[in-house]
Amino acid sequence: MADVLLAHSYHLPYDRKQLRKMQPYPPLGTLYAAGVLRQEGISVAVFDAMLEEPGPGFLEALQINRPKIVAIFEDDFNFLTKMCLTRMREVAWQMIAQARSAGARVVVHGSDATDHAMEYLREGCEFVVTGEAEHTLLAVVEAMSAGGDPTHLPGVAWLTRSRGKEKLETQTRPSPRKFESFPLPARDLIDVDKYRRAWLAAHGKFSMNLIASRGCPFQCNWCAKPIFGDSYHVRAADEVAEEMLLLKNKYAAEHLWFADDIFALNRRWVREFANAVEERGCAVPFKIQARADLLTKETAEALRRAGCAEVWMGVESGSQKILNAMEKGLKVDEVVSARENLKREGIRACYFLQFGYPGESWQDVQETIALVRGTHPDDIGISLSYPLPGTRFYERVRQQLGAKQNWSDSDDLCVMFKGAYKDEFYREIRDALHAEVDSWTVEASSPHNLKQLRDSWERIALLEPLSRNPDAVLLDDLTNGIAIDPASNSSTFVPISGLLASAGEG
Repeated sequence: MADVLLAHSYHLPYDRKQLRKMQPYPPLGTLYAAGVLRQEGISVAVFDAMLEEPGPGFLEALQINRPKIVAIFEDDFNFLTKMCLTRMREVAWQMIAQARSAGARVVVHGSDATDHAMEYLREGCEFVVTGEAEHTLLAVVEAMSAGGDPTHLPGVAWLTRSRGKEKLETQTRPSPRKFESFPLPARDLIDVDKYRRAWLAAHGKFSMNLIASRGCPFQCNWCAKPIFGDSYHVRAADEVAEEMLLLKNKYAAEHLWFADDIFALNRRWVREFANAVEERGCAVPFKIQARADLLTKETAEALRRAGCAEVWMGVESGSQKILNAMEKGLKVDEVVSARENLKREGIRACYFLQFGYPGESWQDVQETIALVRGTHPDDIGISLSYPLPGTRFYERVRQQLGAKQNWSDSDDLCVMFKGAYKDEFYREIRDALHAEVDSWTVEASSPHNLKQLRDSWERIALLEPLSRNPDAVLLDDLTNGIAIDPASNSSTFVPISGLLASAGEG
């Protein structure tokens, strides 16, 4: 039995794209919350939905643990959770109903619940906890267990009903806590061997996740920050190195994923981290997310010393016009420099790209393709611009949104506002650009594959005028004077320069 059963709603088999990739990681945010509760003497169990069917699995967890309180505490460090996918919402609501039927009281935390607190409360949870919520959850659980009322606590939302009317009540979010007050994630409460078996079967190595920091201070106008806002705080370098050593020795991790929103923000910290890793001899190949403008020669060298094998950069676009419209604070030249610095240290450089941002023309799309061709990243990930509540981007396009305001899973890839092109056109570009990057490997560079690739790009160039969205809206206020003008878009296409020649096709 347990006083509190913690759960989350992300189930890998419900996300077709991520299931194909098969790179499951434990729910760090959920496990941090479990660690905080357990540190204060509260008995805790965890239902981990990642690799377990949430319907029958959660019912079994309720029967075994018979908790007084169920906390559906989403993993704030899983980027898929931040996407507020409707499939996850459906699972969370199902869990609320099951927990209530089992006689438990329910508390919910997560990006989607923060954005849609009223809906979650109507589904039957008593409280939604917002912000950095581990210690808020602790205070709520203590109050509920003592028969008290948690509604005075910072970071709590609840529903009141009077005379047939409902009202969402909220308290101010709590101030962020420094990492010194956090125990390590309670990884012993989940079946880590399930993750090991999945990784070994799919990739032949076992990867685990951890974080060195929380939040991001940058101001990209499309980036949702429902939990951390603009706050940023980082753990001591020695403490992070110690956790790396633990994952290496106790769990036999052969690879690590730092799930930070942004890594390597401070050059001095990265040097200290590299030194701490070298002192302990605990280097394990790892991957991170970082901004291109932070990846100086010095930082790239320190990352290599610490064991960094792969960096994913939020490049977004090869068009400076679009980067400026996104308020990214990044120059295209900085991407080129970062790629060179990482290559010099033998670190894989990978790009996150997005198409479809308001104001993006065919010329801008081609500039993104040209950047990829000119710098040869080791991998790319492509998405479409996705407006989420709380962002300036969302506020400016919200009048165009219809009934569908969230993707169902991470492969949904549709434009929910009035974009310049149809969804199918963007998907064609995504598939062709992925195929081109893949073609740079020996295995995929056969003459047959290259001919198919050339045919794809030629088809895209011909489709471009036919794929324009006649309903595209000019968003001058959003793009600093950049307007979508289909009539002036060129149908010319940047050639696949050197691609066939490099394969001996001349």
